[in-house]
Amino acid sequence: MIALAGILGLLIGSFLNVVIHRVPAGLSLVSPGSACPACEHPVRAYDNVPVVSWLLLRGRCRDCAAPIAVRYPLVELATGLLFFVVAWRFGSTPYAAAGLVVAAAGVALFMIDLDHRRLPFSITGATAVGAVIALGIDVVRHGAGPVPVALASAGIWLAVYGGTWLVTSGRGMGLGDVALAPVPGLVLGWLGLGPALVGLGAGFLIGAVVGVALIATGITAARSRVPHGPFLLTGAALGMLAGDPLATAYLGLVGLR
Repeated sequence: MIALAGILGLLIGSFLNVVIHRVPAGLSLVSPGSACPACEHPVRAYDNVPVVSWLLLRGRCRDCAAPIAVRYPLVELATGLLFFVVAWRFGSTPYAAAGLVVAAAGVALFMIDLDHRRLPFSITGATAVGAVIALGIDVVRHGAGPVPVALASAGIWLAVYGGTWLVTSGRGMGLGDVALAPVPGLVLGWLGLGPALVGLGAGFLIGAVVGVALIATGITAARSRVPHGPFLLTGAALGMLAGDPLATAYLGLVGLR
């Protein structure tokens, strides 16, 4: 099952490449089919196998030999790895389905925010719906025990991100970050307050460290805006996959456990 989840992730990753390109441009995800941007020749089915086709084609279009960016197989690999790890961590559970929804959307949002400095509401909304459905199935099967903490966690994430947006007048992050925040807050809160707070804090900590490094190395000017979405999503992934042990270690470090 874990291996199948990884293979599914590779296939989903191939579709996410389409999402990353077309959603910000307002294009249909269904039509037209995938084509080479250089020669516009339709991509053959056997040239669209995740990762493998890129390797066999040596990163070039079969028809015009134009280079195919390495980001395409990397997105597929990243999605496959995330699906593998989520399935390994949570097994065949409704919560794992919620984790896979967030993982898939997270990859797309990560790349779109890097490219366009925005997090499309359409993807955030679809992610919220998918996660709520999966968690609703979990309630039916296992009861509503996690619901109060999960709702409180979503509220905390929304308050922190919404408050930051208000205090900085939108300079620190965009409304897309604020709209997205309750979704990982809800999903991480399902695991407990520890993972939720670890994910929330990790996003800001990673963002601060990377931001300082970019400024110190001269890659980014001090007043330039660095998209926060990738840090939010990376923190959420850390909270989901390792939030419990990290929270326990922190409490032990400060003498509260």
